Amino acid sequence: MSVINLEDPSGYGRVIISNEKVQEIIEQKDCTESQLKTKSVNAGIYCVNSELLNRYIPLLSNNNAQAEYYLTDIIKMAVNENKTVTPIYVEEEEFKGVNSKLDLAEAEIIMQNRIKKALMEQGITMRFPDSIYIDCRATFEGESILENGVTILGASKLINAHIKTNSVIEDSIIENSDVGPMGRIRPLSHLKDTHVGNFVEVKKSTLIGVKAGHLAYLGDATIEEGSNIGAGVITCNYDGKNKYKTTIGKNVFVGSDSQLVAPVNIEDDVMIGAGTTLTKDVKKGSLALTRSPLKLIPNFFHKFFGK
Repeated sequence: MSVINLEDPSGYGRVIISNEKVQEIIEQKDCTESQLKTKSVNAGIYCVNSELLNRYIPLLSNNNAQAEYYLTDIIKMAVNENKTVTPIYVEEEEFKGVNSKLDLAEAEIIMQNRIKKALMEQGITMRFPDSIYIDCRATFEGESILENGVTILGASKLINAHIKTNSVIEDSIIENSDVGPMGRIRPLSHLKDTHVGNFVEVKKSTLIGVKAGHLAYLGDATIEEGSNIGAGVITCNYDGKNKYKTTIGKNVFVGSDSQLVAPVNIEDDVMIGAGTTLTKDVKKGSLALTRSPLKLIPNFFHKFFGK
């Protein structure tokens, strides 16, 4: 049977060993004070002759602290018949039990270290790897860079990508592009040859050769190469019942603080003036602008404050 030696054996059944032979396994709640000090614990893997199992299992009793039937009691049954039970010592990392939230967190660290070690050996650069989380389903190609605090979730695929500090990528493809710092790419997005800056959120969208430098929300959108998305731009893709698509062509300039009310189609070579609320399709080469005329009232400050 498999045995682990632990500095802190809390939560595990203790394995009593004498002269390198297992004598019995005692579950923690049934241990005496002296038995609780035992550092050798049950790793949960056994090799048992099936004939013995057929004989021992019907003899199991629930006369214990938890009123449960313990399969581990077959060890003492075998020893009482002068059979030898040999301990095979294994590493905690390979056989660690998860019996608490702390155990779960420690197991996750073990898995994360394996994932990140393999990726760095593959050529992925990581800044402060301990601060980075990478889903086991994620894949990487080329020489991507992950800065500190990055989270890669789901079956994301990164190809020569640079993901900057505290950015999150979820089930998306990032190809020859950079995201962040503090960018969020939500599921079913595809970025290629694109710059997505700080506080930009992209959801279920395809951006090819696009610049969206900061403070934007791009949901259910397709944006083609050469287009620039200004600060504060949002695609208004949800009317409370349904989601709608925004299509932006090539070489489109969308000015800051614009709202694109989907469904809407913006053709190539279009300019959207800052502050525009766009509710109609825009033809190629056009300027779209919705803005109240500016009013200037001389000496208003002094009249208002009586100065």
